[in-house]
This record gives sequence, structure tokens and C-alpha cells, in this order.
Amino acid sequence: MSYVRFDDQHDDGQLSEFRERLAAEVRAQTGEDFAIFQDRNDIAWGQNWQQRIDETLDAVTLLLVVITPSLFRSPACRDEVTRFLERERKLGRQDLILPVHYIDTREMNDPALREADELAKVLHSRQYADWRELRFEPFSSPVVRKAIAQLATRMRDTFWRMPAPVPVTPAATPPARRSEPRDLATRQTGDTGAAAGTSAKSPSPTHVVDPYHRGDFPTISEAIKAASPGDLILVRPGLYEESLIVDKPLEIIGDGPRADIEIRAHDASALVFKASIGRVSNLTLRRTGGTGRSHGVTIFQGRLELEKCDISSDSLACVAIRDGADPRLRGNKIHGGRQSGVFIFNNGLGTLEDNEIFGNQFSGVEIKTGSDPTLRRNQIYDNKVNGVYAYEGGLGKLEDNAITGNGGVGVRIDEGSSTVLRHNSINRNRYEGVWIDGGSSGVIEDNDLTGNVGGPWDIAPDCEPNVTRARNKE
Repeated sequence: MSYVRFDDQHDDGQLSEFRERLAAEVRAQTGEDFAIFQDRNDIAWGQNWQQRIDETLDAVTLLLVVITPSLFRSPACRDEVTRFLERERKLGRQDLILPVHYIDTREMNDPALREADELAKVLHSRQYADWRELRFEPFSSPVVRKAIAQLATRMRDTFWRMPAPVPVTPAATPPARRSEPRDLATRQTGDTGAAAGTSAKSPSPTHVVDPYHRGDFPTISEAIKAASPGDLILVRPGLYEESLIVDKPLEIIGDGPRADIEIRAHDASALVFKASIGRVSNLTLRRTGGTGRSHGVTIFQGRLELEKCDISSDSLACVAIRDGADPRLRGNKIHGGRQSGVFIFNNGLGTLEDNEIFGNQFSGVEIKTGSDPTLRRNQIYDNKVNGVYAYEGGLGKLEDNAITGNGGVGVRIDEGSSTVLRHNSINRNRYEGVWIDGGSSGVIEDNDLTGNVGGPWDIAPDCEPNVTRARNKE
């Protein structure tokens, strides 16, 4: 854990307790000890602390960076991050630094300062856990406990592995055992039925894909077929006209500028994910052709980390999450969908963070049939119909999103759905900021609902008792 001692002392040892609870939560989720090195606890009195830190940095697998103003003024912390970036480069990884934004900093918030500070640029580019408000909550708070569990899950999934079998000797004894709003009823259709179409290794075997035949394979599909679970596939710039079907745990990462690494699938999903876990990053994924009924990316199961991709579809949605799948979508551009940007149905889950979802023909995000995603810090704008649309029993939690300039309602909740909205900016939409009907319910707190053409609200009378509203700016 890279941190500044003053920050821990100022908060009465809260960072030390955070470390202890996080390590315990990872152990609870994995069944294995998970040590988080902290110099305050792990350097014996009189021991050469610099040597110990140097030795430990060469052995650790993840670097947890606690972001505060003091961090940017600490040469030691800067050196730790620099060394770990080099470690990532050697391993061909981009997910081994996990920032925790603990105290607000100018270096992270001001684009000019951030551009001038390499450490700030690196940390801002990573998916960080936001503890700026949680810092003031007790560790016994359910929201804090959940946040620790979510961060522990990220750490666990970064190095997912099957447990080694426990040997048993032959003599061993086994243990005991209302009307539509302004005719804006458009919703996602199609492809709601059948599909279209190990130990962790350190470092994982790497397969290089190069269309000029200067790597291990000329196509990504060939690399997927040849790879073993847990392998890494690096994709060099080029146009790959193929549909990727991932049915085993793999990492597939673009090795170069994202715009130059394009997977273009004709009349089929550019990516179909059917594995327990995996990661796809830094690719351009295009579903083209205009015929057939498939999404740009279809996630049928498991936890896919879909990061920093550019995704579009000329058929159905850009991304479909279905059947209990629980992916993580972070830092993607999701646009140009012939229907919605992200379509979540049949009890789909997922966490969508820091994505741009824009310019889709239907809504930015559609949630239906028991699906319950979490959306944080996304920009959902300029979609032809609604920003977010929950219907047919859709659920979901929306926090800190900017939902602006959409052609219909900012957030529409209908047909027995129930959605939580907190700290969102819902502005400049063509109709109301929030529209609730059909016996639906919601918790709507601390949102900015100004500047919508139809006003902040349209809530059916029978829904009013089901809706909690507090501290919204109208």
C-alpha cells in the first residue's frame, strides 16, 4: 500500500484499519491469506526500511495507491508508482495499480495540472475506488463494508485462479458435511433468446496476434482457439474481420492505439463472451452489415472486464448483458447503436463506470426483466430517446452520472420497475428529467434536475407513495 503516513495519523489510523479490513475481505472471498504490505506494520524497528520496501516491491503482485494531496508531494510514493509501472510493462499488464481516491486533490481534478504531472495522469487513467465521502463513514456502515467488498472482488479477480486440490490419503476420514410520455415508447427488441453464434500463471503465457504474420497468429480467433485458460493475447494494430467467441478465461488486450486495432464482424457480434471470467481491453469493436439480429458485444455469463474499448453496432444494442452475467464495463465509448447503447435483460447484472454512452438510436441504457446493474460516473448523452430506461421490473442503481441532452426523458422508470438515483446530473433532456409510471418506485436523492425542457418531474399519482425524494435541485 503506497500512502503517506501523515494522512493515516491525521485520520487516527483509519488507513491502517482500511488495510486490515481489505486484507481480511480478500481472504474471506478466496479462502487464502492475502497480505497487504504497509511499512508502518511490516518493517521491524532498526531494520533498513528502504531495503525492505525495495525487496517487497519486487515481490508484490498489486500496488494499492491511496490518493491524497500529500501523495503528490512524496518522492517515495512517486518512486513506488514509477517502479510498479515498469513491473507492469515487463509483465504485459495494465491492471496491477489500484488507486483509492481518499482526499480530493487538485492534481486529479484540474486537467492542466494533471497533464503536467505524470503521476496524476497515470492514476487518473486507472479505474479508481472513490473513498472521498466514505472516509467520513464508520467501518461498521453497510455502505463502507460493501465498498470494501467490491474493492476486494477487483483484487481477487485480477488474479483469479482455481484452488489447488487438497490431497487426501486413503486412511483419511472425510469431515462431516399511465399513457406513454409523448409517444416515446421505443425500447430494445430482438435477440432475447438463443446465442448468436486452471491456475493463474505469473506471468501468463502470451500469444501475439499480427495481421502481417509477424506474431504467433494472424487472426484473434486462432489465438483464442490455441490459448489455454489464463493466457494473455496481445493484438497488434490491424483490421480483423472476424467474430470473437471467448469461451475460456483469457485476457485480450490491444497492443497499440485503440483506433488502429479494429475487430469488424459482418452480421454477427464482434465479441461473444461465454466464460467465467476474462478481460478485453483497448480494442475497437464494430458490428457491421445491417442485416441479422445480433448485438455488438453479447455477454452471456461470468465477469468480463471490458475496458477502454470503442464499441458500435448497426443492428441491435452495442452491448448486451443477459442471463445473470455480471461484467465490469469501464472507460469505454459506446455509441452508434441501431437500438440502445447498453441493453441489460433477463436478470443481468454488471457495473458500468466512467463510460461514454452516446448517439444511440434508442436509449443510452435499457434495464428490464429483473436486471440490477450499477452505473457510476458515466456520461450518457445525445441518445435519440431516453438516457436510461428501466421497464418490465428493471432495477438498478445510478450514482454520479451525467445524463444530458437526450431526445426523450433523462431517466424513465416504468412497468413495475424500481431504481435508485443519487448524485446524478440530469439536465437538458428534451422532456422531463425523471418520469415514473406503471406502479414503479424509486429513491431519488441529491440529484441536479435543472434545465430539462419538460421540467424536473413527471410522476404518476399512483407512484407518488412509492417514491422517495430528497435534496434534489429542481
